Amino acid sequence: MDLQIAEQKINEIRSLLNQYGYEYYVLDNPSVPDAEYDQLMHELLELEERFPQLKTSDSPSVRVGGAVLDLFEKVEHRTPMLSLGNAFNEQDLRDFDRRVRQAVGDNVSYVCELKIDGLAVSLRYEDGLFVQGATRGDGTIGEDITANLKTIKSIPLRLRENVSLEVRGEAYMPKGSFEALNKAREERGEDLFANPRNAAAGSLRQLDPKIAASRRLDVFLYGIGNTGASGVISHSEALNYLDHLSFKTNKERRKCATIDDVISFVNGWVEKRPHLPYEIDGIVIKVDSLEQQAELGTTAKSPRWAIAYKFPAEEVVTTLIDIELSVGRTGVVTPTALLVPVKVAGTTVQRASLHNEDLIREKDIKIGDKVVVKKAGDIIPEVVNVLGDQRTGDEVDFHMPTHCPECESELVRLEGEVALRCINPKCPAQIREGLIHFVSRDAMNIDGLGEKVISQLFAEKLISDVADIYMLTREQLLALERMGEKSVSNLIKAIEISKSNSLEKLLFGLGIRHVGAKAAKTLAQQFFTMEKLAEASKEDLIAVNEIGDKMADSIVAFFEQEEAKELIKELVTAGVNMEYKGAKPVSAEESDSIFAGKTVVLTGKLEQLSRNEAKEKIEALGGNVAGSVSKKTHLVIAGEDAGSKLTKAQELGIEVWDEEKLLVELNK
Repeated sequence: MDLQIAEQKINEIRSLLNQYGYEYYVLDNPSVPDAEYDQLMHELLELEERFPQLKTSDSPSVRVGGAVLDLFEKVEHRTPMLSLGNAFNEQDLRDFDRRVRQAVGDNVSYVCELKIDGLAVSLRYEDGLFVQGATRGDGTIGEDITANLKTIKSIPLRLRENVSLEVRGEAYMPKGSFEALNKAREERGEDLFANPRNAAAGSLRQLDPKIAASRRLDVFLYGIGNTGASGVISHSEALNYLDHLSFKTNKERRKCATIDDVISFVNGWVEKRPHLPYEIDGIVIKVDSLEQQAELGTTAKSPRWAIAYKFPAEEVVTTLIDIELSVGRTGVVTPTALLVPVKVAGTTVQRASLHNEDLIREKDIKIGDKVVVKKAGDIIPEVVNVLGDQRTGDEVDFHMPTHCPECESELVRLEGEVALRCINPKCPAQIREGLIHFVSRDAMNIDGLGEKVISQLFAEKLISDVADIYMLTREQLLALERMGEKSVSNLIKAIEISKSNSLEKLLFGLGIRHVGAKAAKTLAQQFFTMEKLAEASKEDLIAVNEIGDKMADSIVAFFEQEEAKELIKELVTAGVNMEYKGAKPVSAEESDSIFAGKTVVLTGKLEQLSRNEAKEKIEALGGNVAGSVSKKTHLVIAGEDAGSKLTKAQELGIEVWDEEKLLVELNK
């Protein structure tokens, strides 16, 4: 067979396999038996082996898995993958609806979708070709798992149109695949996966794509990161467009005209969910209009136009066999119940939160009690109550210790707190937990430095503070158990990559009390460098939006410590970046623009600028763009069909511009 004939034959087989695969994996309506599909795939693999120059990245043969990877590269999402706020009851849903209507008016409809219990992924296509797939990660930076995602047969490798776009979805493991996987692992004497979500996540983070291919994963796509040229104006249209392009979407969705319709949909699935071939842990409710979504905007963590209703918590009975104490990075001593393993909400539970000593006393919890354990979705299991009538007399009272279980320092209860706390700054547990926090995903995000490795390095006295991480040598790491050449090379590379993180990652990683991820980014944007932040007074800090007295005191106290000053010096010497890498905001003093120092609200549809473009341009000139109108608002930009925000601005006597006036001022 010559090259030309081989190419023609390969193209014919690929076309058939793509069609049969779409019918089987997306439409769930196969037109040929499995044996015919398998025979064609076998023929394709043989031809591509004989003519390797004809193999392409969108060939169905890539789904069997390719070469083993060295590590996962980082991917920065072009549009952040935000998490959703939660609703747990009908009132939460009605409150969400009230907030939405207050912002955009009463002419609003919703789309309800099943919340698949899996792993959020982002897929990028260029000219119709699948070029990259990534995990959600921390929402801004994920991991490149393209090779593993190509093994999921419901993900199209080439679209029906040559469009460039990014789509979001949920990769999951069907119940049947999960049961087969655990059965095989049990026969091999391996640990079982706790639930399908963990199994899916573990499968997609395998460096060998053949492992992912063997686990029969699936995916539902639920959104477009950037609608591009598709011209859709609503979420429901976007889902239909995904169907048109040959993506697999979940058909169990409904457009609802009122919140009562939403609640009816939610209640129906509370009963029907056990009969699905995959796990769901709730319902996602989204405002349908993309224009209204833009007007509602987002917080730092979640969109204001969507919410996730979590199904009611499942409760089971088991035995509390002991209470374990752990010391966190802030010194808080937390009791945890050790339980006889029990299945609850799709997960095998062996531990549950007891929060603090007061709760143990209030619920009269004893070691040996029969207890009711509650868990809903991702929420940490907790002990709800004790079945006192089932006591035998052998139960034992529990007493919190007077001294730290790690360092023997006396425990204290600070004024206004219920928790017992170890205040010894040299407590090994606090140092170890601080190190674990530093390398975590939302902080410095160092792959390969998980809790076990950090604990091992700490026990071996190879690290005692976060700066020591950057002094680790290949020889030291190779001496550790279960650390081979490849693992060590990947870890050293990950440590090196982390040095270039933007300042907010480092600030959050340092574990300054009361400074979370959002505050760390606010501080980084405001002060831009670690040096300027360290020099800031309490007054400087309080002047920053969202920074209060307590946080300001904590920041000042941290940077006054000699230990903190020395630590920063060591990190600088190691080459760790100390600057914010985003766009530097322009202060009111630095700008002579009319927007400088003013709070601006955007409402309605702009014709020549997107809302994000307008926001970026205003902020670049020293303005602050807010999401709602208040007495502190200086200016409202009203586009077409402006709603309640315009009305409120007029009531308050706030200056209102149209888009034409905005463009004139932006272009001065």
